[in-house]
Amino acid sequence: MVARLRADLDVAGYTVDGVRDLLGDVASAALEREQSAPARRALTVRGVDGGRGVDGGRDIDTGSGASRDPRAALTRLFLLGDEVSRADLDRALPGVGADGARRLGLVRVAGSAPGDAVAAAVELHPYAAEDAGGQVAWWLASDLGELATGGRLAADHVLGAGGASTTLAQVTVRTPVGRVLDLGTGCGIQALHAARHARHVVGTDISRRALDFARFNVALNMPFPGADHAAGADPGDGIPTNRMLGGAGSGAGGVELRHGSMLEPVAGEQFDLVVSNPPFVITPRAGAAGRAVTEAIGDYEYRDGGRAGDDLVRDLIIGVGGVLAPGGVAQLLGNWEHRRGEPWTERVGAWLDDAGLDGWVIQRELLDPAEYAETWIRDGGTTPDREPAAWAAAYGAWLDDFAARDVEGVGFGIVTLRRPADGARPTLRRLEEHAGSVRQPLGAHLAASLAAHDWLAARDDDALAAAHLVVAPDVTEERHLTPGAADPNVIVVRQGDGLGRGVHASTGLAAFVGVCDGELAVGQIVGAIAALFDVPAEDLRAELLPAVRGLVRDGFLRPRD
Repeated sequence: MVARLRADLDVAGYTVDGVRDLLGDVASAALEREQSAPARRALTVRGVDGGRGVDGGRDIDTGSGASRDPRAALTRLFLLGDEVSRADLDRALPGVGADGARRLGLVRVAGSAPGDAVAAAVELHPYAAEDAGGQVAWWLASDLGELATGGRLAADHVLGAGGASTTLAQVTVRTPVGRVLDLGTGCGIQALHAARHARHVVGTDISRRALDFARFNVALNMPFPGADHAAGADPGDGIPTNRMLGGAGSGAGGVELRHGSMLEPVAGEQFDLVVSNPPFVITPRAGAAGRAVTEAIGDYEYRDGGRAGDDLVRDLIIGVGGVLAPGGVAQLLGNWEHRRGEPWTERVGAWLDDAGLDGWVIQRELLDPAEYAETWIRDGGTTPDREPAAWAAAYGAWLDDFAARDVEGVGFGIVTLRRPADGARPTLRRLEEHAGSVRQPLGAHLAASLAAHDWLAARDDDALAAAHLVVAPDVTEERHLTPGAADPNVIVVRQGDGLGRGVHASTGLAAFVGVCDGELAVGQIVGAIAALFDVPAEDLRAELLPAVRGLVRDGFLRPRD
């Protein structure tokens, strides 16, 4: 059954590009913002709305006006949350049909007549992305979102692939490894990415419902013997339940799924890579503020970890080394509080120190307490228009909670940790802010930066001076001059890949980078520039070598070979 579904979706062209071709760029972009009106209008204008008006009414039409484009029926059903007729779905999924989709738990069917209504029980969304291993094109099942339900999300809601999931997939190092842990797997998106470069993947989640969805998504997108059985494709199955997609401990196509909280399901084991999009949202927990939020909007398994403040992220950073193999890497997303009088780099840096791991933290975003509260109250489907009392109560509780800890802002970013090999001491401790654009996927760049750090750590200044370096192909130089001036006021060496860094370079450093073609050693280049500038070579060496180390670390310069 799952194999037939996969074939039907493929033949229908129900892909990211296929839906965009059907709806157009404007409507597709609006749909990503959970605005459905442009998509419905686009279907009507193209004559593929099955007889519906642009208001997305619920009348079912199986006559000559019904769409023969399978993408239209699947888009209306699984993305817009509209009902379609049994006949439309049978045409869109000829191998599975409406009855098969019902058995898989994807839809609810009102009756057996061709004109009877079929409604989505889950969201089935085409997914396309690029990670450090290349392009992927899958389909992901998850719970129906606010666009389809028109209301607040359920406490056990299982998300599809949102912005955070896509970010984590793109920044993950994709070096081929033996074992990967996806901590907090949700719908299984990180496990799917990891299975492309790992021999075995373990996905864990505290939500049994999430594990059900993850199992189905693995079976749908990673064909393997027995996939239908693992996905729970049994005629007796109904809509997704805790049992629909198999037992929570069974494996599927190289992906093993386990139930439990945080690191508990894998205690005593070791992994070469750990990836995690944990429930990092800072939600009021204690006292009156905690009670007010719980009563107003409830708790959400996918985002609320049950800990006060940023304790969950802190504890994960400190504890994840216990399941990392020597040389193993952990990458996670997280929030951390900016507290009055305490730089965030000191707070999070102390976590790195306690972890005893190499650590690199890149803060990508900073929200003030009000912005943060608004973001996460709205995330669960509570709005000031729809539920003004709940909105006001939760908003006030969030602000009270932050004020109790002198929180002035909340950072969001990427954490990369690594267990030193062979019992060595950590050598990497880096905390930085980078709010600008980056070139995704970032995983290969981060892996190269870790390798460059190791290369530099093994070389003192004399060894560096003997090395031969080349300029990375994405590096350019910018010169800023006052009109009429012969010499530039500012020289910037710019990186086109990775984090897109720009380094203000002295004339000497710019000259050094300009001649790094691998022919001369670093020390020879420094000596030649010193002679050209008529300055002592040792003074120029003392100025340039630290800067050269930084350029190698960040990927501007690379060792020859």
